[in-house]
Amino acid sequence: MLYLVVFTLLFLIVILSALWMLVPAFYGPPSVPTRLKRIRKALQLANLQPGETVYDLGAGDGRVLLIAASEFNANAVGVEVGPVQCLLIKFRCLASGHGDKIRVKWGNYFKAELKDADVVFIYATSKETSKLAGHLKTQMKPRARLVSISADFPEWEPTVIDELDLIFLYVMPPVNGSPATYFIKKAG
Repeated sequence: MLYLVVFTLLFLIVILSALWMLVPAFYGPPSVPTRLKRIRKALQLANLQPGETVYDLGAGDGRVLLIAASEFNANAVGVEVGPVQCLLIKFRCLASGHGDKIRVKWGNYFKAELKDADVVFIYATSKETSKLAGHLKTQMKPRARLVSISADFPEWEPTVIDELDLIFLYVMPPVNGSPATYFIKKAG
């Protein structure tokens, strides 16, 4: 009997681990948690205000959502393709006491509806940002802010770049250009 219980628990752990890693791997690179300090800096750079709605594309473990709700008093929506990650986020939100300000949508962020977003947060690769640019341009409302960690949108000129933490801020609709045009304007 004990062997059956142990085997069942191990089997569940293997299944959950596989779901944690494999499902998101079909849609892009593996989840890499963002440092909390960097999240705070990105949300400050985006000037996230109380009552605004922030979307985290590829919400991972929900840390952006929790910081947005608890420290910025914002409404937060996570879009995550991993079912195990979605469950983890829901548990973390309930445990934090901010579950009323946080929603999790299970799905592919390349297809997410973002029309009510005031701020969109993404931590992705350059390959993903290039594929995502057209979707964001049609989905995000005017004056909404897009904050990207580590990867720029190569055909758009950022509004602000935090060079130390490599955070790019864009205001919709995006301005054609690149980080190079941003630095040229800044220099002179």
